[in-house]
Amino acid sequence: MATRPMPIPHSRMVECLYRLAPHEGYTQSLLDEVRLLRSDRPLRHTPVLYEPSIVIVCQGRKRGYLGDEVYLYDALHYLVLSVPLPFVSETEASPEEPLLAMSIRLDMAVVAELAFMLDQADARSESTPRGMLSTPLDESMADATLRLIEALASPTEARVLAPGIVREIYYRVLVGEQGGSVRAALAHPGQFGRIAKALQRIHIDYAEPLEVGRLAREVGMSTPVFHVHFKAVTQTSPLQYIKSTRLHQARLMMIREGLTAAAAAARVGYESASQFSREFKRLFGRPPREEVREMKASLALLPSTQAAGMALAH
Repeated sequence: MATRPMPIPHSRMVECLYRLAPHEGYTQSLLDEVRLLRSDRPLRHTPVLYEPSIVIVCQGRKRGYLGDEVYLYDALHYLVLSVPLPFVSETEASPEEPLLAMSIRLDMAVVAELAFMLDQADARSESTPRGMLSTPLDESMADATLRLIEALASPTEARVLAPGIVREIYYRVLVGEQGGSVRAALAHPGQFGRIAKALQRIHIDYAEPLEVGRLAREVGMSTPVFHVHFKAVTQTSPLQYIKSTRLHQARLMMIREGLTAAAAAARVGYESASQFSREFKRLFGRPPREEVREMKASLALLPSTQAAGMALAH
């Protein structure tokens, strides 16, 4: 496949990212909420779990599959998640043209402040809140992204300038082509907000017993109504979402901490190690021991934090 020439800002982004992310996997940047991603190989139908974040791809291409929806994020589109979502991802990359990307964790307090200021100044019609979307990377967003990447190359600029640029990127997302949907989601209005609250509870207390009826009552819904709106936001049922969250967390523990499958199963709330192994294989396509062995073999030269990032959110 012929490589398309990139605009100058993208060429500079890629040049900087080659230096900042010299190894495959996730590299923690000098700013806590920003991680850099590099993949030198294609990855097909990989189950992932993303926290609320902005994912900007500067080279290569990724697709996310959530229910019947397909989300493209590449050099022309970025991905926004306003709630934590498990979905299936595909990566297009090669050793000659690695995928190079940046993930920016959303600081909900800052985003809420910006959304409030914008809503006071902008009387645009209400948009439908969405938990996940891909949207075009316009010139202003590309410029801010480049400035952030360049700032992260310097400890002083990362400390002094980068936080302000991250705030600007939040702003660019909120006023972008689909900013209305993002703002509606982050403002957590109506039923979407109640489901977002339940998702937050699941991600904090995934190892505790989580009964769907109780989750529904906690957010002021009947169980049938909760099921309907939960699936509208996540494209899955509450039980499947809880199960997926636990399995992703267990996978991360086994790779990062060296836990056995039985120990990880107990840590995330499974009473039966055999049930855990069956459900793990169903989600990831391999039994726990084989999955961990393969991941560790492919990431043997990387620090454990990078290997953990690869395992959790490739």
